Amino acid sequence: MRAESASPGSETICSRAGCRESARWSIRWRNPRIHTGDRSKTWLACDEHVGYLREFLTARSFPVSVDAFAAEQA
Repeated sequence: MRAESASPGSETICSRAGCRESARWSIRWRNPRIHTGDRSKTWLACDEHVGYLREFLTARSFPVSVDAFAAEQA
């Protein structure tokens, strides 16, 4: 799985491997074994894969939050 940059002008696609759909959700997570409380990672998700990616992370007991994602327009 890959994380995509959300900088203006960049392509913002779903982080699910092989998916090329536009991201509509931002999934913030961290692995408490290696990340301090102030560090997190972000995956982007389309409507189809937001549940899959959230479950993938919560099954590993990682703290997860999901919010609507809106790419900035340059």
